[in-house]
Amino acid sequence: MQATAIVSETGDLTLSGITAPVPWWSFTKTVLSIASLRLVENGLLSLDQPLGNARFNLRQLLRHESGLPDYGYVSEYHSDVAAGKAPWPIERLLATVDADRLWYKPGAEWAYSNIGYLKVAQLIEQASGLTLKVALEQLVFGPSNLATARLALVSADLDNVQMGNIQNYHPGWVFHGLVVGTVADAARLLQALMAGKLLKSATLAEMLQGRPLPEHGAVHSDPAYGLGLMLRANNSLDYPLGHMGEGPGSRIAVLARGRRVAAVWTTLPSTVDAEAHAIHLLS
Repeated sequence: MQATAIVSETGDLTLSGITAPVPWWSFTKTVLSIASLRLVENGLLSLDQPLGNARFNLRQLLRHESGLPDYGYVSEYHSDVAAGKAPWPIERLLATVDADRLWYKPGAEWAYSNIGYLKVAQLIEQASGLTLKVALEQLVFGPSNLATARLALVSADLDNVQMGNIQNYHPGWVFHGLVVGTVADAARLLQALMAGKLLKSATLAEMLQGRPLPEHGAVHSDPAYGLGLMLRANNSLDYPLGHMGEGPGSRIAVLARGRRVAAVWTTLPSTVDAEAHAIHLLS
């Protein structure tokens, strides 16, 4: 099962496959980054000021340079998700990964951290004075004119969402929050970002300043990670940028080349590589 959306530079939309909402998985990180950067523009957050007693700042959280650990390596987490259990309380999650013990000095290294984006979600709530659900609606989904995008909080929020072959999944297992929406709206969001409709040009330029990564391959010969965006270390605008996401049952890739965007969602397992197909559609 698959869904594909292509948005042209002028905003024209081409769709194929299913039209139901799907989980955006880690493309949610791009959503969180946009929301937090809008709060920076409003003077409610700072990119570079240390956060309270923490040694890291918002920029380091958004770029996975904070030193915070991740929970992706915790086998008990994966087994409890597979068993359909209720999500852990945040306190248990942080204790399990020993979140107070940083893996490295902030800014010195890079390691993908969902815990870091949990901190971003908490900062958005604290700075805006709103729940994360309402903050994302006001800061991101509304300004982008997205009709279907929303934060899923409980299992019932996934009743009309195409989840592939998994059942009884609780969105709370994505501790930084799980946005769901159509593939078309995912593409529209990235197109609005790249068209300058959500952030000031200077802020978008900050978002595109990536940290070069050591992982290289046929698809990623020059990878980097910006502020909530996967991109290229050199000439980021000359290569598809955006974000991939994967969770139980499905994978999504939302990528832009300039203002042209391709979004691909597939159930798992699949013979279609969502990222490679999105890149192909933009070539």
